Amino acid sequence: MSTKNAEEIEKRRTFGIISHPDAGKTTLTEKLLLFGGAIQTAGAVKNNKIKKSATSDFMEIEKQRGISVATSVMAFEYAGKQVNILDTPGHKDFAEDTFRTLTAVDSVILVIDSASGVEEQTEKLMEVCRMRKTPVIIFINKMDREGKYTFDLLDELESSLSIKVRPLTWPIGMGDRFKGVYNIYDKGLNLFQASKTKIATDVVAISDINSPELDEIVGEAPAAELREELEIVEGVYDAFDRESYLAGDVAPVFFGSAVNNFGVKELLDTFCRISPSPRGRETDLRFINPSDDKFSGFIFKIHANLDPKHRDRIAFLRIVSGKFERNTFYNHVRLDKKMKFPNPTSFMAQDKSVIDEAYPGDVIGLYDTGNFKIGDTLNEGEKFMYKGIPSFSPEIFQELENLDPLKSKQLEKGIMQLMDEGVAQLFIQQPGNRKIVGTVGQLQFEVIAYRLEHEYGAHCRFNPKNYFKACWLTSDNQEQMNQFMRAKGNYLAKDKDGNWVFLAETPFLLTMAEQDYPEITFHKTSEFKLEVH
Repeated sequence: MSTKNAEEIEKRRTFGIISHPDAGKTTLTEKLLLFGGAIQTAGAVKNNKIKKSATSDFMEIEKQRGISVATSVMAFEYAGKQVNILDTPGHKDFAEDTFRTLTAVDSVILVIDSASGVEEQTEKLMEVCRMRKTPVIIFINKMDREGKYTFDLLDELESSLSIKVRPLTWPIGMGDRFKGVYNIYDKGLNLFQASKTKIATDVVAISDINSPELDEIVGEAPAAELREELEIVEGVYDAFDRESYLAGDVAPVFFGSAVNNFGVKELLDTFCRISPSPRGRETDLRFINPSDDKFSGFIFKIHANLDPKHRDRIAFLRIVSGKFERNTFYNHVRLDKKMKFPNPTSFMAQDKSVIDEAYPGDVIGLYDTGNFKIGDTLNEGEKFMYKGIPSFSPEIFQELENLDPLKSKQLEKGIMQLMDEGVAQLFIQQPGNRKIVGTVGQLQFEVIAYRLEHEYGAHCRFNPKNYFKACWLTSDNQEQMNQFMRAKGNYLAKDKDGNWVFLAETPFLLTMAEQDYPEITFHKTSEFKLEVH
């Protein structure tokens, strides 16, 4: 590996921001972009309860709903590092998109609302991080509002998320009494004036916690309280150990108020120093390290019509090893064909720019005319596939009904493209080519209907279907498979890749099918497809 490659890899920090809806993830993302010089003023103005969208929410429906439903990628340089943020949908209906995005990052910042604490969605996301041993930093947001007692919050994090925590900054007061954040990691204190739109200038920096200057500025009582709490922190929590954090065993905790810009710089500065540089990934052949000379990467997301003026699809590729170069032929492993890319792009929220080269840790956009599916591998030479980007069995099923027969072609094209993005899953039932759409949450149906109308000019409605689970079927016993097909014909469908799927109406009927047909495997995720070459 060339020294240039090694330097570029060491520079990169690729992470995802995850949270429960409304914990302040979009606001935090925006403030990080402010510090990175990527945007000049923040747009987080709540105006008659309509949120003016931050740069990362670029789909019209997101602006209307005030939620992030499409994962976007933003890159900026800060403190000598190339920081790549992958923003994820906060809404639980889009959990699957978030899980897939977590396959493309090397670490995670988890945003927690100081008043709400740990919520169900947060626990689920954390499970995925634990499974993958992804290092996690926790940012406790909204300290400018009254919330839970700080030590109680830390206990709750440890018990609910099954991870040890270690505060690296500490709040001075809370709610109206919130004065700022003491940086335990750097033993220093920056007191800011609250500023919602631009980076606040440091008012004063204090490095000694016992300095009388502290009492003068924050007042004697808050200063005494801060000293006392810091003593407890040092007594209760083990000293911070970077190796334990990188192994995913301990989560550093930061406090702040993203909307007022308190505590964000401390988070970003420390993150740049302690977080991991790009890591390797497992394939069906062997583990691939970032330092491998040959280029390789995988597609974890596809987004159609990023620019409504142009019918374009962009496949998001995470580079794992080697160096990606524009106009160079690479091997599309699943299709076994060579492809080159004249306009690979990097992202700065809505601004896209063409790049000539990219390195491990980078996420780039490849213009796609329908060659890619989520989970595809692109590489030089060897035949291997990256593992671990599953589709989950949906929880809600609805049949797609075309309301305008003259627009059948548009509907067909639109639904296929949206399915390739992984927005939802499509099961086609015969006779009649009936389309059953399966999702994790109700909101996805609204998004699909909205996008079919606004991007493809197709009108449709969804009619609820009573299914419990979709199971992919595989079996070595063809006779038993044929028997099952004859018996359950009305409950069979094909997914968009042509795999047979059983739509079970109740848990009982699924259990019965599994007992009656012991030689058929009923898969609850589509991960098995990656093993079939």
